[in-house]
Amino acid sequence: MVSALSQLWSNATHNLVPRKEKTTSEKSLLTALTELNARQWAEFWTGWLAWSCDAIDFFSVSLSVTSLAKQFNKNTTDITRAITLTLLLRSVGAVIFGIISDRYGRKYPLVFNLLLVCVLELGAGFVQTYSQFLGLRSVFGIGMGGIWGLAASTALENLPVETRGLASGVLQQGYAVGYLLAAVINLYLVPEQSHGWRALFWCAAGISAFAALVRLLLPESAVFLKTREDARLREEKTGLPHGGATKTKIFLKETKKMLKAHWMLCVYAVLLMTGFNFLSHGSQDLFPTYIETSKGFSSHDATVMTIIGNCGAIAGGGIAGYVSQHIGRRLTIIIFVLLVACFIPLWIIPSSFSGLAAGAFCIQFGVQGAWGVIPIQLAEMSPPAFRATFPGVAYQLGNMVSSASAQIESTGGDHLKTTIAVPVSSDYPDGRKIVPDYAKVQGILIGCVAAFVLVVTLFGPEKHGRQFEKHRAAFEEGGGDDDAEIGDVAPTPRDAETSGEKDSVDVKTHDHHEIEKA
Repeated sequence: MVSALSQLWSNATHNLVPRKEKTTSEKSLLTALTELNARQWAEFWTGWLAWSCDAIDFFSVSLSVTSLAKQFNKNTTDITRAITLTLLLRSVGAVIFGIISDRYGRKYPLVFNLLLVCVLELGAGFVQTYSQFLGLRSVFGIGMGGIWGLAASTALENLPVETRGLASGVLQQGYAVGYLLAAVINLYLVPEQSHGWRALFWCAAGISAFAALVRLLLPESAVFLKTREDARLREEKTGLPHGGATKTKIFLKETKKMLKAHWMLCVYAVLLMTGFNFLSHGSQDLFPTYIETSKGFSSHDATVMTIIGNCGAIAGGGIAGYVSQHIGRRLTIIIFVLLVACFIPLWIIPSSFSGLAAGAFCIQFGVQGAWGVIPIQLAEMSPPAFRATFPGVAYQLGNMVSSASAQIESTGGDHLKTTIAVPVSSDYPDGRKIVPDYAKVQGILIGCVAAFVLVVTLFGPEKHGRQFEKHRAAFEEGGGDDDAEIGDVAPTPRDAETSGEKDSVDVKTHDHHEIEKA
């Protein structure tokens, strides 16, 4: 415990800016980008597209809260329950699809995941009752939960180290692009359709199907194929069994060993992602409702402000990802979260369209700028053989803990009230209307969460520039060890005895013996 506390203090006081180790193979960002081949570009943008689809599907509800409330004759809190249920069950999907991906590959789990999301989103557009809607969105959470871990591993693991900071920021802002696309569809297509809000869900389903088709046409991840081939060669050399059932047993053993060795890291990652998810969902999920209800703007204006906010998010994510490659992941996160804290007044005080739009842009620039570092921070921090499962599960467990953010804000608005000016009528003879004060509620929530994220980030670990693509697969003996690299083939005991190097065998087969102990 003392050593753990000492490490936390060291993280905060000495290791905030990582040391850069110069190597002869180090390249500039521009050089590294120009040397990427077509397959690497395709794999990155496929992961980006999958993550964008996740956002379109998720924010279909956030953009339709008012319409859904009218459709099912419910209030805002009832509708936000669907958002809560979706977030609660995403961790289940992260576990299922993450394990399948680390065991069997990146391609087909992501294809199936996207098709599942497509079917469930399509079905949501046909529901007739509130109970049906809640049930479908709950199952939908399982489908959505697998996307992030699979998309991040697909996009990042095949890129050179020099490009991963920028790539992380661009990848994460696929979520902001997805939200922006959903807002544009809601702004221009939905009003022209007799089906109303249902058209948004159907469009989202079609885009997910397209993403699944694109991934299907591309080959398996080159890094995963390399680790699988290395495992095959190692098995031939050592004479270890390599059947499918045996590999699955090894995978489960290595998973158990990883959890035993890194349980504190798992707890830390969940705490970090809890704060980040409260920060994003607290500033996004109820934003259109906040603008319409507490500020008195139309649905059209609220959607336009959402689009402007997402433009800020896209800019922030790309810039933060690039900056993190030079000054470190955690310091970049801290800078952008401090920006969020500074812009809270601009988020809640203005009453004009321009003021609120500027607040939305600035807050999302900070929030999603900090988020832009998360894909590569989690990938580098993760036990290398579990870089699809670990980040995805940590992210979605954080989502589960923060799943009530929209309901917290909705309930807070029920208890904190304010008044806005409205046209004089029989209902409002004095031209004043009492409404939920979502501005104050969101300001308090975002401020508290920003402080929490700052503390957790400051004391956390960082493994800037880690080359996780060199690690063995999780279904190999010793794959759960942090130092098990590709090409580290141990000789068989028989070979060693012949050459009189038994001591060497004891050292080189250390991973195998550790597995047997576990």
